[in-house]
Amino acid sequence: MSRIQKVPTAPFNPFYGCAIMIMAALVFGGMIAWSAYSLFTQDKEIAKITVDAPVKLPPVELTPEARTALEKRLSDFAEASKNGQPTELSLTVADLNGIISIAPDTGYGSYADLIRIEGTMPDKDAITSQVCLPLNNIKFWEDKKRYLIGQLTYYVHVHEEGVDAKVVDVKVPGKEVPDGFITGMEIWQWVAPYRKVEPIGTVLKAIRQVKVTPEGLWLSTVAPDPAKKG
Repeated sequence: MSRIQKVPTAPFNPFYGCAIMIMAALVFGGMIAWSAYSLFTQDKEIAKITVDAPVKLPPVELTPEARTALEKRLSDFAEASKNGQPTELSLTVADLNGIISIAPDTGYGSYADLIRIEGTMPDKDAITSQVCLPLNNIKFWEDKKRYLIGQLTYYVHVHEEGVDAKVVDVKVPGKEVPDGFITGMEIWQWVAPYRKVEPIGTVLKAIRQVKVTPEGLWLSTVAPDPAKKG
């Protein structure tokens, strides 16, 4: 299988950080903190659900024409949101994976090597993804990684700081994932680091609605009507 080549993008699109909400800020550099376990117990439990070698995720097919069209839609949404204009954007699973392939590395590693969105769960406001997630060993100074290879489920939501996502389920084929591991991952709001980076933070805070659809995600800068709730 040929390796996907990354082509430098022309001016940085501030919406990249917003649109990759469900895969941004992957926390792969440290141990998950479980209050009910000792450090060594944590390490042993993580070892049971990880492997020593990474795998290559399916390649993302994005033609130059499709990339240009996607970047235009993202730019239009970002510009309207920064100007306070009501706007919305629908993204398919293919769009989300396309964004992964062209998004810049913000210091958390290449998203293209870590995650592939594979489906949605509209009834649970969630999306699912394949992952190859690197984790540290207890002997972190050795810089030897181990890899969680499986499926993550993310709850996508909006709070006072804008759109965000958190892991609510972890599945590893043939292995039982400890509840404490999943609980540990739930504390991470994966979009939070982007709120400190402008103009991405402004765009994120402008989003007042997000819905998981059968096709992907729907985003809007218009707050929901309280009268229609319930």
